[in-house]
Amino acid sequence: MKRFWKIAGIVAAVLTGFIFINNSSLFVKSEEAEPTLLAHRGMAQTFPMEDLENDTCTAERIYEPEHPYIENTIPSMEAAFKAGADLVEFDIHPTSDGQFAVFHDWTLDCRTDGTGVTREHSMEELKQLDVGYGYTADEGETFPFRGEGYGLMPSLDEVLAHFPDEEFLIHVKSDDPEEGKQLAEYLSELPEDRMSSLAVYGGDQPIQALKNELPELRVMSMDTLKSCMIRYIAIGWTGHVPEACENSQIHMPEKYASWMWGWPEKFQARMADADARLILVAGDGEWSEGFDHEEDIERLPDQYSGGLWTNRIDLVAPLIKEEER
Repeated sequence: MKRFWKIAGIVAAVLTGFIFINNSSLFVKSEEAEPTLLAHRGMAQTFPMEDLENDTCTAERIYEPEHPYIENTIPSMEAAFKAGADLVEFDIHPTSDGQFAVFHDWTLDCRTDGTGVTREHSMEELKQLDVGYGYTADEGETFPFRGEGYGLMPSLDEVLAHFPDEEFLIHVKSDDPEEGKQLAEYLSELPEDRMSSLAVYGGDQPIQALKNELPELRVMSMDTLKSCMIRYIAIGWTGHVPEACENSQIHMPEKYASWMWGWPEKFQARMADADARLILVAGDGEWSEGFDHEEDIERLPDQYSGGLWTNRIDLVAPLIKEEER
């Protein structure tokens, strides 16, 4: 019996040593690379994240504006790329005339001077709206962007034509599989090099339908994220990256990052080898929290070179570049 326990102890020690060495970032050759910066909704007005609900009108609770840009518009995307964004995230809805409108909300009532469900309007109708109409930082005393947003809601066609060489993350705002099929049909008409600069995330059903039609496209849904991460937590200690992680988009909440085997450097190296794009989001990721201020950047692990989700590219890009210098 003593011999058994002695052998068991040796095996346990060897296994523990293997797991440590195989997952320690101490043995990873560090590369001097700055994080990839993802600008959420382009250059957007920000707001407090506390007490949010799914139907909260965030345009009615913005901070005092520090820049003149309205989210999900071509000027806001131009400003984001100029500020240092490597890719920009934007939201889409199908329109009643078969196009895709770039706009965040399910309905028009919060941000615009229109009413009703966004996707029940034609692109021509949406073009008539003022997308800056509803923004206020003082509970409706003043509306700093009212009258400034007429005609600024772009179509997906317009965005991709205006930025032929830039990278984008497209957010599908429904869980309708037909929307995934419609988007797949649209994207399939693009040149291969253009499609490789795009990724899509959203509801489980449209993303599955999209992936079925375009298996080479990088995508993410809650299902794909869980499938990758749960499997990785189970077997990642071996160094193996599950097939579910390959060629995917991974939005990793900061709260759970330390659970990942090899975090940070070995984990991000494994994901890169699997052609998975890692984007770190702040907090638990429930409400698109980002790395938006200097104190957020200070929480990053040393040598982190994956992606960063930010709502304030104008503030964060200079900090990252200053650190790299």
